[in-house]
Amino acid sequence: MLLSVGFCLSKLILVPRLISMMFYGFHGSKTSQFPPDKNGILVHNNSHLASTYCAIAILKIVGYELSNLDSEPIVSSMRNLQQPDGSFIPIHTGGETDLRFVYCAAAVCFMLNNWSGMDKEKAKDYILRCQSYDGGFGLVPGAESHGGGTYCAIASLRLMGLIEDNILSSCVSSTLIDVPLLLEWILQRQGIDGGFQGRRNKSSDTCYAFWIGAVLRILGGSNFVDHKALRGFLLSCQYKYGGFSKFPGEYPDLYHSFYGFTAFSLLEESGLKSLCSQLGITENAATEL
Repeated sequence: MLLSVGFCLSKLILVPRLISMMFYGFHGSKTSQFPPDKNGILVHNNSHLASTYCAIAILKIVGYELSNLDSEPIVSSMRNLQQPDGSFIPIHTGGETDLRFVYCAAAVCFMLNNWSGMDKEKAKDYILRCQSYDGGFGLVPGAESHGGGTYCAIASLRLMGLIEDNILSSCVSSTLIDVPLLLEWILQRQGIDGGFQGRRNKSSDTCYAFWIGAVLRILGGSNFVDHKALRGFLLSCQYKYGGFSKFPGEYPDLYHSFYGFTAFSLLEESGLKSLCSQLGITENAATEL
């Protein structure tokens, strides 16, 4: 009897505590949702930070007025995901921590125009610890420099207003990051085939034309790219029936098709809308904040 009462008391105490630590964002799909319990409480909440970034970005793209979104629970609960070192986990319990989710959090705060969802100073310190000896950024401190991690770092700093736009073009120095060393690492990523690789000793890959190209656009260094060679590589990855593949000669997929088009937008291809590099959506959608 005492064990039974103790168990019920634990549930009464722990369930509200668990709920208060949850993240109330967006799910990846309906299949990741659980029904409410008999009291109408969503105890098993699987909202994901990356899905939340994607959902809000899509809403902006389709022209949805974000002021109609009940965003306060999203932002306030997102703070629960930030770790003591400044990084973020993507879900309310478990999960890995790296720059991808710092970026997602920064993008969510920026699009919702509410920065109460993160401690910017802690996030900044975490990002800076991820810059490697060669200038690029690893996904976690001490990791190998990576094109995706570098994008997440630079785009996050830009969204947080911690670095200026077009640092290279305006000759504005940055006291936060080693820009010359970063630029050297970035420019070494364009291969002889014209494409960009994500890391040293890797093959060129369609998606890195965005991840690396967008960093150069943010820094104001797009003119350093061999545009003709990059365009040629991207076209070699275009499938004859549509879409883009990861490598030349392979079948296309949605992921690389999307980043193929964003890369062409960065190259200012005729007929494509201008891209907001730090959000990964069109400038038209991004300015409707």
